[in-house]
Amino acid sequence: MTLQPQLLAVCFSLASGTINSSLYIHLFFTCRTFGSGVVQPFSGSDFYVRSNCPFTLTRFTHNRVECDITIQRDDSGLVVQVEIIINKIRTVVRNANIWVEKNRVSLPYDHTYQHIFQYGIYTKLKSSLLPLSVTWHNVLGGIDTVWVELDQELSIDMTGLCGKSNVQGMKMLLDCRYFFSFTLDCLQEETLHYIQLCEENIYGFKESKYISCAFFKEIITQCGNSSFAWDSWRTVTKCEKPNCPGDLDYVEKGAAFVPTCTNPNPTTSYQDLTSSCVCPKSKVLNDHTEGFQCISVSSCPCEFAGKSYTSGELRSTKCQSCLCSNGKWQCSENMCPSRCLIEGHFVTTFDGKHYVLPGKCTYVASQGQNWTIVIEFSAKCPLFDYILPLLLDLQETYTFSHNMVTFGEEEVTELHQTDHALVFWQSSMYVQVHTTLGINIQVQMFPEIQLYVTSTGNHKDMSGLCGNNNNDTTDDFTTSSGIVENSPQPFALSWSVGACPVNIPSSCIKTEYEIFADEKCSMLNVPSGIFSTCHAHIPTDYFYEACIQRTCNCASRLQQCLCVALGSYVKACSSLGVEVGDWRKATNCTVECQNNQEFSYNIPACNRTCGSLSGPDPRCELDDTPVEGCGCPEGTHLNQGHICTPKAGCHCHFHGGSTPPGPVVIDGRQCSCDNGKLKCSEDCGCRNGKVCVHCSEDNIKTAQKTCDSLSKPMVAHMTCENGCYCPYDQYEDHRGNCVSLDECTCVYSGKVFGEGQSVKSNCKTCTCGQGQWHCKDEPCSGRCQVYGNGHYQTFDSKWYRFDGNCQYTLVEDDCGKRNSTFSVRVESVPCCDEALTCSRSIIIDLQGKVTLTLSDIRVTRQYHGNGTQEGFLYSIHTIFVFNNVTTFHALLRNFMFKCMC
Repeated sequence: MTLQPQLLAVCFSLASGTINSSLYIHLFFTCRTFGSGVVQPFSGSDFYVRSNCPFTLTRFTHNRVECDITIQRDDSGLVVQVEIIINKIRTVVRNANIWVEKNRVSLPYDHTYQHIFQYGIYTKLKSSLLPLSVTWHNVLGGIDTVWVELDQELSIDMTGLCGKSNVQGMKMLLDCRYFFSFTLDCLQEETLHYIQLCEENIYGFKESKYISCAFFKEIITQCGNSSFAWDSWRTVTKCEKPNCPGDLDYVEKGAAFVPTCTNPNPTTSYQDLTSSCVCPKSKVLNDHTEGFQCISVSSCPCEFAGKSYTSGELRSTKCQSCLCSNGKWQCSENMCPSRCLIEGHFVTTFDGKHYVLPGKCTYVASQGQNWTIVIEFSAKCPLFDYILPLLLDLQETYTFSHNMVTFGEEEVTELHQTDHALVFWQSSMYVQVHTTLGINIQVQMFPEIQLYVTSTGNHKDMSGLCGNNNNDTTDDFTTSSGIVENSPQPFALSWSVGACPVNIPSSCIKTEYEIFADEKCSMLNVPSGIFSTCHAHIPTDYFYEACIQRTCNCASRLQQCLCVALGSYVKACSSLGVEVGDWRKATNCTVECQNNQEFSYNIPACNRTCGSLSGPDPRCELDDTPVEGCGCPEGTHLNQGHICTPKAGCHCHFHGGSTPPGPVVIDGRQCSCDNGKLKCSEDCGCRNGKVCVHCSEDNIKTAQKTCDSLSKPMVAHMTCENGCYCPYDQYEDHRGNCVSLDECTCVYSGKVFGEGQSVKSNCKTCTCGQGQWHCKDEPCSGRCQVYGNGHYQTFDSKWYRFDGNCQYTLVEDDCGKRNSTFSVRVESVPCCDEALTCSRSIIIDLQGKVTLTLSDIRVTRQYHGNGTQEGFLYSIHTIFVFNNVTTFHALLRNFMFKCMC
């Protein structure tokens, strides 16, 4: 009998100025061996070969890639070994185990050259170098069926049993007519030929159910589910259905890839329908647990950081909340403001781009309309320490250097407040700068200066080393002259002040330093180490590389440099609310504290000093994020001598001086200093809920006690004036009432608007909040692209590299809702050198009606249904042909998508 190859895709017409209309036919050619020796070659008649010697099933060379597949049966008639050699990679299947290059592997197995995975009740090896796959079925004692499938005809000399047109088998006598009396509608005049094959196959193996059943199953499979014998052949032959594990049920024709909680809607095509073990209808396989349990999608759990979450369960970090729904995480947008980090010579821009500074120079770190931050690397210090001048509103200059903060010529020892900034030491290691200009700054002062700038406003005119803060990494390297550079060095040098030599080495300066750095920095990557609690939230790769560079280029004090580098990872984790435990003790990075202070990882800003007791502490109005460092134990407060003391021992501070505990006369009034707070007689005659303010007792900015003042510029001479004002934490609104900050009103075009009310202005939606307008722009469209060896750019312009060996979904609009209109999948095709990608297969599914495939200068399409509407779904144009690569653009019409790259 001459077997016809299975025709899966039909004509595909292309037209352009350079290529004439052509007909592309995509064929699948299959060679099978089953039973005790039945062989169906790629072409020609079926035949029977009985032997327990090794046989070459097929051997050929295509595009300089060699392929050699051999099989061997034993006396049971079953195949006991399959050997597959492709491009010199040897894979052996024996005793239901798989070895690749003498190493036993488990499924699924992914390699640059090949993938091995479960395919229904079968196991399949798919080559990435050749249009070839090998499929086999394991039974007790061996393998009863092996297929070799080519998805295109190869114009090459092929040897082996699969390449034979006809082989004379051994004639035997065994009555198989009863079975074939049910297949007359399918086999017709070929029935006698198959009866002969049946007799040859079963002779001598009457007691082996695998030999006869494998033969009968292949015949029924080729006849198809419309044949008369499809539903009755197992009863006629007494061949039992294969057993399926757990809740799975066996079907003669079902999905090769079972829907799971991880992938409830796997993309399948007609050729992926095979004998399979599947879940009952409306159920999916729970692949997050042991065993084979089928559950509804709504009951599917989710996984994160090795922990399982039930459906409906919530997990949260400081910046994001995620809900487990239908086996997938539904996460909120990042709620944390953007932040720029300058840690030594390592920079992370507001938009998240990492790079390294080229030299120890003076740079503009960030600047806006009302501020400039300059970093000046110390020329004397061998470490990456620097001086940090901060200029606010062209009036106020703060300088951070060598464990000292100055305002002009005045040293800031605890707290300094002006109209534009509140600067204070939160611990022995950190200084906080909160401004009214839309930026907040945190400076790590010890053991090395590091800078963290947070954008709290919607700035569109930011520039410098930190980038422009526009949620687009592609233009982060915008130079001081306005052009976007491709690499960090010329970009950074454009923001240097004066000459800047490139003097930071890119490799370790000493071998012993490199050995030390590699050993110690690897603590970041230990799966069960002190940092492992954060691994699922923040990958360590960037911090590990930065740790090695920073430590091995440290001219002295290697341990200190190591601790600073490890601390950068801990700080990144802490910004998400993830704590890593006592990492300093585990890494020999402990901090010694002076006097009677104690080290803590969680020192708050509010009410920690004696000065904070004398009146409302402005630090308590801030987002109080604890920091590490030395501070006072609970129940004590830091005095001016940097000693922790109880409240009763604290001096009282007032505008113009301080006084020790006890009675005192100030401004002619009798006062008393008790527990750090000054109490004086009050008589101002205030009405309407307002209170009396004595500036000697409460030195507050009385000009800032109205809602209107919150959005107005302040000048330095605005100080405290005695009088009647709204109580603490309240402001006078535009109607004359005392309200909280959250209830403050706003004014637009002469009208008063309450909290939460919105107006439209200049293509923006502006909402009143805390006395100020907060405006949002309209969103912009984006583009996703992939090229080369796994270079990807998301719709949000984020670049990353992922060199996977499997097929991946590039974009779809399904998102698990089963109403997909399109999806685009890609798969890399490697060269003979496995480190390179020669081409990429692209599969486009449109409305479940047609599948388009671009691979190897070949475009195929497959209809699902009658295909009568395909002309309204897409059009195809040849753009160019270069280096054997043809690019096609499909114009998708009337599609919207939500799930993006």
